[in-house]
Amino acid sequence: MLRVRDRRREADWLAMDVEEGRFIPAVDILIPTYNEPEFILRRTVIGCQAINYPNKQVYLLDDTHRPEIKALAERLGCEYLTRPDNRFAKAGNLNHAMHHTKGDLIAVFDADFVPTTNFLMRTVGFFQDSQVALVQTPQSFYNPDPIARNLGLENVLTPEEEVFYRQIQPIRDGAGSVICSGTSFVVRRSALEAMGGFVTDSLSEDYFTGIRLSAQGYRLIYLDEKLSAGLAAENIAAHAVQRLRWARGTLQAFFIKSNPLTIQGLNLLQRLAHLEGLLHWFTSISRVGFLLMPLAYSFLGVIPLRATANELLYFFLPYYLVQLAVFSWLNYRSRSALLSDIYSLVLCFPLALTVVQVMLNPFARGFKVTPKGTASDRFSFNWNLAWPLLFLFGITAVSLWVNVGMCMIKGAWMETVPPEMAMQAKGIGLGWIWSSYNLIMIGIALLILLDVPRPSPYEWFDLRRTVKLRATTPDTRQEQVFWGVTTMISEIGVEVALTQAGFPNLETEVPLPVHVEILEHHLSLLGQATRTSITDEFPTVRIKFDSLNLLQQRQLVEVLFCRPGQWKDRHTPGEIQSLLLLFRILLRPRVLFDRNVDVSAVSVSQT
Repeated sequence: MLRVRDRRREADWLAMDVEEGRFIPAVDILIPTYNEPEFILRRTVIGCQAINYPNKQVYLLDDTHRPEIKALAERLGCEYLTRPDNRFAKAGNLNHAMHHTKGDLIAVFDADFVPTTNFLMRTVGFFQDSQVALVQTPQSFYNPDPIARNLGLENVLTPEEEVFYRQIQPIRDGAGSVICSGTSFVVRRSALEAMGGFVTDSLSEDYFTGIRLSAQGYRLIYLDEKLSAGLAAENIAAHAVQRLRWARGTLQAFFIKSNPLTIQGLNLLQRLAHLEGLLHWFTSISRVGFLLMPLAYSFLGVIPLRATANELLYFFLPYYLVQLAVFSWLNYRSRSALLSDIYSLVLCFPLALTVVQVMLNPFARGFKVTPKGTASDRFSFNWNLAWPLLFLFGITAVSLWVNVGMCMIKGAWMETVPPEMAMQAKGIGLGWIWSSYNLIMIGIALLILLDVPRPSPYEWFDLRRTVKLRATTPDTRQEQVFWGVTTMISEIGVEVALTQAGFPNLETEVPLPVHVEILEHHLSLLGQATRTSITDEFPTVRIKFDSLNLLQQRQLVEVLFCRPGQWKDRHTPGEIQSLLLLFRILLRPRVLFDRNVDVSAVSVSQT
């Protein structure tokens, strides 16, 4: 962390050459897609076309040969490429596109990632240094991940990836071992061609492509500036698919030529950085061990941890307090220690099993795309992920009962027994504390596995803009003008807090046609007012947009997704607040107290 560099000031200087036209290499923007819905691809293509850069070309790489996607590309005015087979999944798709494009630089965005308009202005300037082969930017998300959503903490918890992009990647940049993350990056074509294109040996083509570029002597740069946003996994099953694919793909490093521990061209510091990334996945095995350890006290008579009260007081307690005190400081307040434990526990069993499977049979399974654009109108429980946790919850509860009972029996006569038996009694005392902690964490993990309803695949944004509404009221049959401020807005509708009374009550009325004008963006839309209510003493009206033409779609996507600087870092709660949140989750689970979840009321905060 002592070597961490903030490259944003450097980007300011280098961007001047791009803005003033002294350095504007041709850039091919590639969007690989496999089965993503049309509405997701439309916003991504529109966002890429809106990038403020004169010498670019956008390509939609369809690996499913869908006629509707080809028609979408023609309608939007971008190039459409496909290939005769799906060999090597995403890596093969990108390599095929390289043979049909010729730009000096290649920018890659996953099908759900939308860049801000200044993406290339902020990244291209780095390539004036001929040794720079790749510039990676962080991934941000415009929807809450399923863990935050299922716990009802959408605007409280930060995504799991925040730790990686706010702490780990800057550290890797200082060590010369930046990881290519598969999206939101720019790479030099000549460097890629010299090594034969994107690596196809593994499921993690991005990771190993970056390693091979580093081994060729090129520099990989990390610009810690959020210049794009995409969809986080939308339910816990998709979250698991994504993480297990990452684990499998990364651990395949031990079995391919691009192994960062053996490939020629990396220095010792780079190898150590990559070793840390590989060993990270093995922590799932130790996490399972910590769940099982208290059971050894109860059922096997084994004391895994031997410590007196004084030893715990003088050695463990200071360590633990320091850990809690510095954890969020070291990761720039992207995650607290307690909340990190929740995230690691949810998938520890399938991840541990995957780690073992990969080490025994590394290439047993192929690439599996994370589902996107899904919707659900009911609660659903993921039994496949839950059954090991349910079993462990039951046996840990029995263990707690046994430990507490033994402590009560032995507590009275512990001073009269031999030291070995006294130590066992103390071990049992620690065991029931440990069991209690595990029960709390497993209980919260089981709540995470209960997916809440998500009736609409569209996200609503907490965005304040001045609005002028024109509507013909049913009673007077005359057009009236109403002024207000948006409280939420999406691609399909808007909610407006009115600054005046008089808007018709729609509780028993049919939808009312309205004309919506968002003044700051000179955006005019037609829609139907479907609901009125009172929010914070202001009358509010919910409006569903009518069908939008292409120009309106472009304007709306740019307003919602493409504004420079709109994706901000959020700070995670501190340890004490995190502890209070955990108890709140247990005492007030969302499934019991928030059954009528209004998904459109869940918004992503913006500025």
